[in-house]
Amino acid sequence: MYDRLKGFRDFYPDEMSARRQVFDAVEDAAARYGFREIATPRLERTQMYVDKSGEEIVEELYAFEDKGGREVSLTPELTPTVARMVVAKQQALSKPIKWVSSRPFWRFEQVQQGRFREFYQTNVDIFGSSEPEADAEILAFAADALTSLGLTADDFEFRVSHRDILGGLLDSFDADVDTRNAIRAVDKRAKVEDEEYLGLLSDAGLSYDQAREFDDLIVAGDLDAIAEFGGDDVKDAVENLRAVLAATEDFGVRQYCDISLTTARGLDYYTGVVFECFDSTGDVSRAAFGGGRYDNLIEDFGGQPTPAVGVALGDATLQLLCERADVWPEEELQTDYYVLTVGDTRAVASRVARDLRDRGNVVEMDVADRSFGAQMGYADSINAETVVIVGEQDLENDEVTVKDMDTGDQTTAPVSDFPGDRDRPTYDDFA
Repeated sequence: MYDRLKGFRDFYPDEMSARRQVFDAVEDAAARYGFREIATPRLERTQMYVDKSGEEIVEELYAFEDKGGREVSLTPELTPTVARMVVAKQQALSKPIKWVSSRPFWRFEQVQQGRFREFYQTNVDIFGSSEPEADAEILAFAADALTSLGLTADDFEFRVSHRDILGGLLDSFDADVDTRNAIRAVDKRAKVEDEEYLGLLSDAGLSYDQAREFDDLIVAGDLDAIAEFGGDDVKDAVENLRAVLAATEDFGVRQYCDISLTTARGLDYYTGVVFECFDSTGDVSRAAFGGGRYDNLIEDFGGQPTPAVGVALGDATLQLLCERADVWPEEELQTDYYVLTVGDTRAVASRVARDLRDRGNVVEMDVADRSFGAQMGYADSINAETVVIVGEQDLENDEVTVKDMDTGDQTTAPVSDFPGDRDRPTYDDFA
């Protein structure tokens, strides 16, 4: 026996049935907004992540030397990859570029609730627009994806912030502030004790009193007071945040958005509006997912200046949110028909199964030469809605038996008229 690796998961068919419904709902929401599906490699050059995040990132990667002597890594996120793809064909791609992708990623990190070493995300990005409508469309897609799963405004909230407001406020203090580390401190605010948080701000260059004043400003979230305190950059950022929220009103999703300037997003490449999705009840303590604007990344990867904004919905935390709201799909198999054979009836049974499948139904039939009872037990185990019994005695009368598995009722139908012109014939059609 081999044990499964820590941080990796197996998904059996009943679990995958629920997961497929969720991924389909999210991807369908993206398709309705015109996002086009892409596929990307599972391996990238390690240097791409080092250039973006520094040498320390290697400790979090599944990094190794391949047989060609290249330093490569299993992809820990999608954003650098799609940036590389945009740069490769930037002149040929129509703007705005709107892409969606669902796939696994890998990070070597501590395993905890909602966080695994192999995880799945649906990434949705817009390249080529700096307008507030692009940010609002990302928020609107995310809200539509969640509501299509059965979630409501009572179940989730988007905590919306702006990195330039945070950076501009920090620059407004008479101090030599390491803005990068200060914003990282804000990102950790809810995860550490107050004194540790203020200490992190002090380590970044603020005095204790300045750290307290900065924190009071962002906690209050009074945009007028913040604009007055900061310089022109802060005023511009406040105006941009307000414009994005106004667009979400027109897009019909303003009710899900709350201003939360203590939301920072830890990744350094974010440049403007950022947001995180949280469970409104607080039962799920960590963010379900997040996203934001990263206007400099394409240029950093060697391309022409190209604004960008996106979001990534992770499978594990999304499942926690849906389970808390009791909208996670039932983890069970679903089968429309089981065609049961008795005796030498394979030719007719196969024709019935083919005809039902041609109409888009999920159909199974015996491939293991089992007894009548064993086939019925199997049909029950796969939640077959209808069993079509093709037996030698029935065929002598030019009939098949149609059994409703929920009620146990059964009747006969002419074999020449099954399924006939019906897309989904059931017991009720012949009773």
